[in-house]
Order: sequence, then structure tokens, then C-alpha cells
Amino acid sequence: MFRSVLVANRGEIARRVFATARRLGIETVAVFSEADASAAHVRDADRAVLIGPAAARESYLVGERIIAAAQAAGAEAIHPGYGFLSENAAFAEAVTAAGLVWIGPPPAAIRAMGLKDAAKDLMQKAGVPVTPGYLGEDQSAKRLKAEADAIGYPVLIKAVAGGGGKGMRRVDAAADFEAALASCQREAAASFGDDRVLLETYVTRPRHIEVQVFGDSQGNVVHLYERDCSLQRRHQKVIEEAPAPGMSEQARAAVTEAAVRAARAVGYVGAGTVEFIADASAGLRGDRIWFMEMNTRLQVEHPVTEMVTGLDLVEWQFRVAAGEPLPLTQDRIALNGHAVEARLYAENPATGFLPSIGRLESFSLPGGVRVDAGVEEGDAITPFYDPMIAKLIAHAPTREQAIAELAEAVCEVEVHPVKTNAGFLVRCLEHPDFIVGSVDTGLIGREAEALTAPAEPSPEALATAGWAFREMVEREVEGQPSTPWVALAGFRLNAPADPAVRLFLDDRAVVASPGDQPSRSVHVLGDEEVVVFEAGEAFVFRDHPPAADAAGAGGDGQIRAPMPGKVTQVAARAGDRVAKGQTLLVLEAMKMEHALSAPFDGVVDEIGAELGAQVSEGALLAKLSEQA
Repeated sequence: MFRSVLVANRGEIARRVFATARRLGIETVAVFSEADASAAHVRDADRAVLIGPAAARESYLVGERIIAAAQAAGAEAIHPGYGFLSENAAFAEAVTAAGLVWIGPPPAAIRAMGLKDAAKDLMQKAGVPVTPGYLGEDQSAKRLKAEADAIGYPVLIKAVAGGGGKGMRRVDAAADFEAALASCQREAAASFGDDRVLLETYVTRPRHIEVQVFGDSQGNVVHLYERDCSLQRRHQKVIEEAPAPGMSEQARAAVTEAAVRAARAVGYVGAGTVEFIADASAGLRGDRIWFMEMNTRLQVEHPVTEMVTGLDLVEWQFRVAAGEPLPLTQDRIALNGHAVEARLYAENPATGFLPSIGRLESFSLPGGVRVDAGVEEGDAITPFYDPMIAKLIAHAPTREQAIAELAEAVCEVEVHPVKTNAGFLVRCLEHPDFIVGSVDTGLIGREAEALTAPAEPSPEALATAGWAFREMVEREVEGQPSTPWVALAGFRLNAPADPAVRLFLDDRAVVASPGDQPSRSVHVLGDEEVVVFEAGEAFVFRDHPPAADAAGAGGDGQIRAPMPGKVTQVAARAGDRVAKGQTLLVLEAMKMEHALSAPFDGVVDEIGAELGAQVSEGALLAKLSEQA
């Protein structure tokens, strides 16, 4: 076993790898950009090396700097984590050429599985079933459109070099194909430097099933059972679980055997995930599960596999990379109970899941479940990297218990002023279809309105807010009632006055009757605001109306950048008549494209940004006036 390891990554995965390294007595080395100088993963490591500016393309994606950092720090091995350079064959080769241990699969296996079209062709030859589609070299829009028409709609466009849900578009009608193709190619080029795509038939009730595989340099390959990652939003996983609900022994045998064949076909070594799409219209059947792609790295959702097998997959990675055989044979790997994981993102579901940036003034995650967090209270969420900040994982004897425990835990998330998707996660976990296991990748899309509707505080949350303001006022006047309490106090014969108070939640007035003590977690911010946490939501109350929004939210026709980013599409011009919801511009930030749309039917007065422009947060991008 090597004595020291550098993790060529940041955030949650770097901290996760460091945890196992510390347990095994391995020295840890972190790398960091200028934006991450005080990040949690830097504080966790024994040593840390600066590798460049904030932008990932100038730091975490520069293999030469990472290798130089490893050599300077005396690290013997490099663990790539996931994302960034984890599936870059050239980087893996450079690591070994520098005399360092690469904790990952052989470069040949990465290349074989790195391009979706070539990987599917290889899998067909290895006897692994694949989904019908187009894998051709002709990438002209005309040929792709013709192939899509021949396959039939809905059809899925996928970046050949894609991953992580990026570079994917579902197209439901022929008239929408060209616009979706252009958007997909832009995102693919920006994320992977390769705009080539493939086409697949779109399964109308798809389940996303994946199998964790492990290989060693002695030629042994095993599987660690399957995971279900069907609860997705825009092809990005939201909730993952193991094992897959409704998985029969026949279907499990079919999919795990196919995954092992896939790994053997490329001489796989280390941790990998073989992903399948299943047609769930008649339940999970072995003959209706097709190969989709292989991720040649550790997955974000690996904790659910760890929980149901009792194994440390990072430790397995270390041992295999050091030349040891797999710690267990297939017959000694057993399933135990059920595990469910939720991804906590710094994003606002109420604004179309736009990422949220800023300092984590309040950041409290629950106990009682496993928490893999990339940040701590006081850390800053910047616009430069993926917005995932933590993962919460529950493990219990049954699926029902695991879901209930995770839902309860997510309800206890307390984050402010950065917005999170915690409340959205609670609604997903409590959705009746998810609870009974009747889930497919389209569930969130179908239920989006209910799952993302603005949350309302309960009477208990209102009472807690009222209690907090009463306490503030009474402290100020030494126990004597004062405005705003007197203003709404009622009078009735033979009854005490009602101490109700008018507060402001966002831009609207609410009435609260203070309780004798708080029944929800509450934080007092100065002498004008309180934050009440409930069911994963953070409700901010004031005793006065909020000031006019200087940034402009679109209600006045001003479309401003919600965060720093790059304008990747300008879809309207001055003088155009546009409908409410119509895309005006597309902004690329935090590794994703974000469409900025018209807030009402109107006329475009001006477009304030050019294609390719880098804009700052709050920059005026467009201005509309209402139609006469």
C-alpha cells in the first residue's frame, strides 16, 4: 500500500477519500484553486497545494499542474474522485508516466467506454444488450434529423462524450429537433470539448438501473449489486437507492451478469458503474433492460452501495490500485437492508433550480443518517463549480423505513441565506408514487408543479416567527409591549387580548399569533429579520415590507443575470414580440445552461448582452415592456 495520496478534486468527494485514507494511515494531499483557498477539503488534508485560478479549466482540469503538485508534495498516488479529470485517459497515462500510482481503471478501458457510440458498439459485440438508436459518424443536422425521424419520437439526443446528465435532450416532436440538437451540441462542446451526439429511442417509462462493478489486476471481476437512480430532473440524479425496488432475482441476475461481461470486455480494473435503461411498463424484466453507458470512476451515489454491502469502496480502490486482489469473492458479497441517498444542492427550485451562491451563514445538517458534506458553516458557495454541497444517506432494514428516516433527516436541514433544494427533496421522498416504488425517470417532470411550488409556512412556523419578534421587542423595551404588537392587538370582553402581529414573508404580509415557546428552529438576524426552518425550507420574516429589489426579478420587465456566467445563446432581438415563458437568453454557469425567459407577454425593448459575453451577477441582460 502506498504511503500518501493526492486527491485531484474538491468538495465532498475529496473529503470522502481523505476519510478512508486517514483510517488506513495514508497521508493526504489536497489541491485547490484560488477560489477554494479556505475550502473544507483543504482544511481536511495533511498538505495542500495551490494549482491555479478559480476557473476549473485553469486549475482542476490542468493535469500537468496536478501531477506537479503531487511530485512537489511527495504523494505516491493520485485519486481523481469523480468529474474533472476522473475519466480522462490521457491524464491517467500522464500520472503513471510520472511514476505515480493511478487509482482508477486502465486508460484503455477509459477510452473504450468514454465515447458512448463506440462503447455501445463494443458492448453489442460482447453480448451486452443495447438500446436501439443511431451511432453513425455523419453528424450533419440533416442526417441526424432523418435518423431521428426514422427512430420515431420521442427520441433522446446524447453527447457522445457526455456524462452527469449534461449534453442530453429529449425531443417529443420533429419540429423541435433542430433547436434541441443545437442546444445539446453547445452544452456538449462547453462541458466536454466534443459536440458529437448519438440518438436513442426514448423509453416512455424508463427506469435508470446501474450496477457497481469492481475488477483487479489479477483478472477478477465482481458486482456489488444494483442501484436505482430513476428519480431524476433534467437527466440529473436526485434520489438514489439500493437495491432497486421491484427487482426480481431473474432480472437482477440478467443485469448484474451483463455488467460483469461489460467490465471483462474492456479488461476493467478498479471501481466502475455500468448503467442500464429499463422499460418499466411491465415491471423490471431481464429482457427489457439495455446497456446505456459505463462510468469509469467512483459514482456520486456509491454510499448506498456501501451501506447495503457494509464495504468501503474507496478502500477497495486503494487496495486494487496497490496491486492487491479484490478483498472478497462474489459469493461473499451480500445485500443487507435498504439505503436511500438524497443530493443536497445549492439551488432554488422556485426559480427553475437556478444555482444559489453566497456564504453559508447558517449550515446545519442532521444527525442519525450518514452525511457526506463538501462544506461547513461559514464556507462560501461560488459560481465556479457544481452546486452539490452534501449527500444524506439513510440505511434501514426495509425500503419504507429508509425512506421515512431520510425524509425526516432532510426536514432538519438548516441552510441560510444560500437557497437549497431540501424542501424539494422532502416532497420527492414523500411522493406516493416514490414511496410505493412506482417511479420512472419522468416522475419529477410530470409532477414538477407540485414538487416545486413555493412552500408555505405552517401555523407552527408562523407562531415561531411571532414568538421570536416578541422576544426581540420585549428585550428592547424591558418587557413592555410595543409596535408592531399593539397595532394588531384585539379586544374582547372577558377574554385576553390577542397578541397577533403582522409580519412580512418575502413581499407579502402575514399574521402570526406568537406561541409561548418556539416549536421550530429559528435564527434571529440582527433586529429586523428572523429565519424559521421547517421541512427543509428557510422562511425569512421581517417586521416591515422589503425594499424594492434592486437586482430586478423580471416583474418590471428587467431580466438580470442571477449569477456570473457566459451568455451561450441570444434567442430574441429588440422589437420582438415574445410570450410569457419564452426563452430570451441562455446563461452558462456552474457547469449548466440556464434559460432566462420572458416574465410576461410583451415586446423586447433591448438586449443588453452579446453572444459569448461574460456577465456579472445582476447585469441587465434584457428589458421588456408589456403589450398594449
